Amino acid sequence: MENIRSRLNIGNKVEDVKLRKRKSQLYSKEDENILKDGELRRVVLFSVAFRLINCLLVQTSFVPDEYWQSLEVSHRMVFNYGYLTWEWKEGIRGFTYPLFFAFIYKILHFLNYDSVFLLIWLPRMIQALFAAFADVKFFYLIRTLERRDVAKWTFFCHMCSWFSWFCCTRTLTNSTETTLTSLALFYFPLPRSKTHSSKIYLSLVALAVIVRPTALIVWFPLLMYHFWQEHDKLRLITHTVVPIGAVAVVISTLIDCIFYGKWTVVQFNFLKFNIFHGVADFYGSHPWHWYFSQGFAVVIGPHLPLFLHGCSLAFKRYKILLAAIVWTIVVYSLLPHKEFRFIYPVLPFCMIFCGISLASLKAWRRAAATALLVSNLLAALYTGLIHQRGSLDVMSRLQTLCDVRNISTMQPDVLLLMPCHSTPYYSHVHCPMKMRFLECPPDLGEEGHVDEADRFYEDPLHWLRTSFPYKSSLPTHLVLFDVLEKEISMFLQGNNFVRTAEMFHTHFPEGRVGGSIFIYERH
Repeated sequence: MENIRSRLNIGNKVEDVKLRKRKSQLYSKEDENILKDGELRRVVLFSVAFRLINCLLVQTSFVPDEYWQSLEVSHRMVFNYGYLTWEWKEGIRGFTYPLFFAFIYKILHFLNYDSVFLLIWLPRMIQALFAAFADVKFFYLIRTLERRDVAKWTFFCHMCSWFSWFCCTRTLTNSTETTLTSLALFYFPLPRSKTHSSKIYLSLVALAVIVRPTALIVWFPLLMYHFWQEHDKLRLITHTVVPIGAVAVVISTLIDCIFYGKWTVVQFNFLKFNIFHGVADFYGSHPWHWYFSQGFAVVIGPHLPLFLHGCSLAFKRYKILLAAIVWTIVVYSLLPHKEFRFIYPVLPFCMIFCGISLASLKAWRRAAATALLVSNLLAALYTGLIHQRGSLDVMSRLQTLCDVRNISTMQPDVLLLMPCHSTPYYSHVHCPMKMRFLECPPDLGEEGHVDEADRFYEDPLHWLRTSFPYKSSLPTHLVLFDVLEKEISMFLQGNNFVRTAEMFHTHFPEGRVGGSIFIYERH
């Protein structure tokens, strides 16, 4: 009996059964994609600090539009002195973007804090914070779409891009367009996305188009993809697309009509002048292949090998983003006038492929990341601190004349003998002293059209002698690039102009743009 009982374990203590733990791939992947509060907080603090430092370390000029389509217009709106370019006189540019900076200026003026320092740096600081917000959203998007290591390396690629560093804190419509595009991507219905919202992303796209109508080029294939994937297409159009589009058009048109003082549809004028009349060609043209042979490679920089490798790895997953990149470059290639900044909005799309590539490199990942960081850092610091800094330095020097204006009987009269819009204007001086530059409006078919800059450079000495026949009409200060000095040296000596300042501008002088900028003062 005992034998049987022992075999059946009757009356004995039963040992606890230990179950073998198994990892569920489904649940572990979901847990991995959860962004913890601590991680999010670190990303936010890092992004804000990084972009503010980024802002402070960009002390050079890029293109005239970063002043003449934003700060100069805002300054004129608030302080009632300044200059508006021909584009504003023809109703090509909208007032929505400069209105934002005008609001900042108005607050500073109301608080009596409208110093030159704040007028220059506060708009850029706000632009930097806006870019930081987009950076956080970009990281959060990739974190929900990919593994943690992929999200980390994608964010790394995004933050160390030299072109983003160079552009994102500038008061450029292209910078705001790119930031809005990055934010809209967060809410776009990408495959496997958990953050999509049609109303929010379409509202952001509408705002980007108001800021810069060409934003529609980037978003056209994405909008078509969304429409194709949507089950209830009619509801999408009638309940989302049409209401958001109508509100955006009405608000932007209303703002423009108020400030232009007449009925103005900026989007139509923009297309009419730049596409149908070809006015954009006036500012230069490039061969059709320029973006493929030069432009895209410069914008993406050292990331290019990673981007190409990433495309081969993630083509199926993100083919709509790759289609948007190719589409944007092809469409812009069809337009004669080309600039690096035009394709800047697709750069965040490219970084997704770069991050996937870098995360896949096991043995060479650290070496590749180090090379990527160092090469981008060198380009970012050089372009941000050295290349084309003279345009801003000379305005800081001219701003000191405002103090002379208040204590001297001889009022400053400054003439900028440079290619038009080479420098900022009253937004960087902030006092109504007399200034003038060589104008260069395009030929819009008007009788008696004169390009003052071209006429001057045809024969600078003759232009100066005919423009100032009497010494009493001479300006007190002349600002010019060093390449012009020898050609007008007789005029400078004959009228007692003495060089009082020299500022470095660039190591790569080209044509009418020299390596240094001189300030001459009449004695």
